[in-house]
Amino acid sequence: MRFDNLQAWLGWQETLHPSDIELGLERIQQVWHYLHPSEFKPVVITVSGTNGKGSSCAMLESIYLAAGYKVGCYTSPHFLRYTERIKLLGKEANENALCHAFEVIDQARGNQSLTYFEFGTLAALFLFAQADLDVVILEVGLGGRLDAVNIIDADVALLTSVGLDHMDWLGTDRESIGKEKAGIFRQSRPAICAESAPPDSVLQYASEIGAQCLVQDRDFKATRVDTSWSWCGPDKRSRYSLPVPALRGDIQIRNASAVLMVLQVLEDRLPVNQNHLRQGLLGATIPGRFQVVAGDVPIILDVAHNPDAAKVLLANLTERHCQGRTYAICGMLADKDSQSVINVMADVISRWYLVPVQASRGAPAEQLSEHLVTLGITDSRLMANVPQAIEQARLQSRPGDQIIVFGSFYVVADALEWLQT
Repeated sequence: MRFDNLQAWLGWQETLHPSDIELGLERIQQVWHYLHPSEFKPVVITVSGTNGKGSSCAMLESIYLAAGYKVGCYTSPHFLRYTERIKLLGKEANENALCHAFEVIDQARGNQSLTYFEFGTLAALFLFAQADLDVVILEVGLGGRLDAVNIIDADVALLTSVGLDHMDWLGTDRESIGKEKAGIFRQSRPAICAESAPPDSVLQYASEIGAQCLVQDRDFKATRVDTSWSWCGPDKRSRYSLPVPALRGDIQIRNASAVLMVLQVLEDRLPVNQNHLRQGLLGATIPGRFQVVAGDVPIILDVAHNPDAAKVLLANLTERHCQGRTYAICGMLADKDSQSVINVMADVISRWYLVPVQASRGAPAEQLSEHLVTLGITDSRLMANVPQAIEQARLQSRPGDQIIVFGSFYVVADALEWLQT
């Protein structure tokens, strides 16, 4: 199969496999070994977790780029352009190069069926393998053990958090979900836990396979000091006067603390000095994570789509001390715990604008409205789409108010696209 543009390739990939998600490594591993039978040479950092993956990847990428290393970074999903998922040396992948990678993969797969995500993962790895990189950062799409990126053995695994999300696929409690996410750990290699109290299943799995498990507040620790912070590692080596990350929210210091632990265990292979660290922390950006679009009425974009992420969003909103009203534009996927998300956010929202998510798993706005009614909240509006909701919120708001757009990536992506036109 051959197409002459990226959108045609992506449209075809969406129809190739009978389901959007099919966890398992056998099919993609078979194709990857055909494409790349030799050793994958760059240092590999694999990042899994319920929340915090994107921020951690962004900080790792920014720090290593500041240190002058050749970096590849694979994340998902994207907001506006598919090429956002694959970055080489800090720049999005070239569309022509990506189309060529898809063509090579299609030829290599034979009759083997691949999902949309598996095609993208193989393309990222193919481009990374050709680019003579120093380090590659791989973000897990779903879970860990059976996620496509896990065909590559991580030199260091980073587990950012374990929360209740994707329960249809990963399990119904933190213990079962944690074990799935810990599947990126490897024997005799560092496994970093950004949580101070990870599920017992994570620690047990690390012990069973002989991974070098390092846990926040047990083996390394971050301490906030006014407008900066310090860090202490397992060998008592410390870093002082670190800048607060450019990414917003106190949670980012905990994410950055785990990132520093990754840097330390790789220090012999990829040394980073204090200046590189400062540049990287201050230079890391990522759309849709408490992203503030300034104005008389600021618009805040956040992909909080599970209860833990909603709690972080709530904390960040509280820290902003908005003097006026807060208008919320919200849309969720049907398989998310939207009731719990709304429960977390209910007290700080003055008026809700509810939108449907235009995706196969999207929840109708009416479903969210029913959740609000159970809480006795009647000040909500059903809107046809995100742009219409933003326009209505702007009409109702006054200087000193704020508008937040949160929930599904699809909703935040629609807002970003509309705001950039």
